[in-house]
Amino acid sequence: MDLKIKDIVDLLQVSEKTVYRWIKEKKIPCYRINHQYRFNRSEINEWILSSKIELSSSLIHLAPANNPDHLADLLEKGGIIPNIKGENVKEVLRDTIEKITTPPNISKEEILSALLSREELMPTAIGKGIAIPHPRNPIVTDINNASVSICYLQKPVEFGALDNQPVHTLFILLTASPRMHLDVLSKISYLCQSEYFLNMLKEQASKESILEFVKLKEKDWHNKESRN
Repeated sequence: MDLKIKDIVDLLQVSEKTVYRWIKEKKIPCYRINHQYRFNRSEINEWILSSKIELSSSLIHLAPANNPDHLADLLEKGGIIPNIKGENVKEVLRDTIEKITTPPNISKEEILSALLSREELMPTAIGKGIAIPHPRNPIVTDINNASVSICYLQKPVEFGALDNQPVHTLFILLTASPRMHLDVLSKISYLCQSEYFLNMLKEQASKESILEFVKLKEKDWHNKESRN
């Protein structure tokens, strides 16, 4: 259990009062050890993905200031991949991993296994036709090999989403640290609150259009942070 109340406050940019309320209402995974609350970082990552709380735009500023994780840069590396084939989660993920660029020091089978293990633990579908498959713990050792890929499915596939909508778009997260993972996950989750962005994904917008939108959003986030 590597996180304390203060860490959760800093990580999620909320007040202690809010964290204690979540604990009381059993909305956040935690443990009571020696009369103190403790949190598991991996479980908190999972909770952010699966919870239905509205994510604040402040969550996008979680990366260290001297090494920001620009989503647009990660998307440039991972690319946007159309025509992903498959009739089920396993087939879709296998075709996805075959088509995306992956780190040279990690086999595609290892990555696929990590993604499937995560799906068995808890589906990564966040609703509205979107899923964010990722290893439970970061497996990329070199930050230069970290990437995010947007993958359009040939036809929607059931991913176990809470809203029962089949998935038409995947975000494949291959991050290099828990901090990067949380930062990228928060940005994607926040973007997916925009109906305009969701329509872009549903209509399988081009890489250029997606990157232009993400870069504008990141510029807006940066300007807001500078003013604070």
